[in-house]
Amino acid sequence: MLLATYFFDIKLLEETMIYLAIFLLFILLILLVSYPIKCFLKFSFLDKLTKNKYLKLLICCIPIIIVILIFGFINSIIVLLHLSIFLFLVLLILFLYQKINKKDLKKKKYFKRLNIIDIRNIVAVIITIIYLGIGMYLDFHVFETKYTLYTNKDINDFRIIQIADSHIGTTFDGNGFYKYIEKISKIDMDIFVITGDFVDDDTTLIDMKKSCEAFKLLKPKKGIYYVFGNHDRGYYNNRDFNEEDLIRELEKNGVKVLRDEVVELDNIYIIGREDKSRTTRKKIQELTKDLDKNKYMIVLNHQPNDYENESREEVDLVLSGHSHGGQMWPIGPLSVIVGSNDEYYGHNHIDKTDFIVTSGISNWALYFKTGAKSEYVIIDIKKK
Repeated sequence: MLLATYFFDIKLLEETMIYLAIFLLFILLILLVSYPIKCFLKFSFLDKLTKNKYLKLLICCIPIIIVILIFGFINSIIVLLHLSIFLFLVLLILFLYQKINKKDLKKKKYFKRLNIIDIRNIVAVIITIIYLGIGMYLDFHVFETKYTLYTNKDINDFRIIQIADSHIGTTFDGNGFYKYIEKISKIDMDIFVITGDFVDDDTTLIDMKKSCEAFKLLKPKKGIYYVFGNHDRGYYNNRDFNEEDLIRELEKNGVKVLRDEVVELDNIYIIGREDKSRTTRKKIQELTKDLDKNKYMIVLNHQPNDYENESREEVDLVLSGHSHGGQMWPIGPLSVIVGSNDEYYGHNHIDKTDFIVTSGISNWALYFKTGAKSEYVIIDIKKK
């Protein structure tokens, strides 16, 4: 009976999976630390410094420890993973070069003072710094992305501004989010939408409130609309605010929270879906069955993975986030291949439906975006 209760307790199962993931990440970190250290121990200058193998090991551990202290547990895994990959790739390229050209690089003038391992280590470190440096810039700097869509429906031209995945507390706090909204508020808009993961497990009550206050700066003609993402309600119940607090602060600052609800605005419907993670979520067919198909239908769906049903219902536009634009290459394409997402970034058109997935205005936990950039989205809807 106890075993049956365990397996049917979804919350307990989710927590178990999270702890298992943390354990596996810890093992991965150990493996990722060991490989660069093994490579660095072969630096030729170490033999000139000391013959003591323990002192050599200590010297090689210092940069790894610095990385872990600066970037923390999760992000240090990302750094060391890329370093390990580049260490292997550079060595492979050097090896293939010698085999193909049948030349010993050691005989080259500029390689005489350095052995192949020294070259590999130095080049791999430089590539890692440049590659992840660009990734940090793309993550911490927010860009503007524009789309123009056309419709045959009888509507006046209008503009939507979309943000998603702010995960308050990752790349900016409440004050940082406030500044971005202040910038966005200067853009003329008709509708403003937040398509999930506004907050995260590490978001504080102070930052949540400050971020919600920012929405008062916006003056969209037809309102501000929000749907929940998979992180908004929290996974660990360790925040100093709950779902009701979040809803109250959003509504206090002029945001309409939609949980499987439809709002009609003249010739436009805003259909806000619950997140896919909610077992009680309604099917898109249930939300659209009584709607006038002659009106322009906009679906807000945090996770981009119900394209077939949404296009079958002939909704006009679906706005999503969640995937962070792939976040770290090649996660985006892989997420589509394995079926976790129908798309990971950009604009798609299926039959009569346009789909837009934003890479998000921030990121979850990670300080790098090598597969995308942080952004807010401007969508102009025009009549043909």
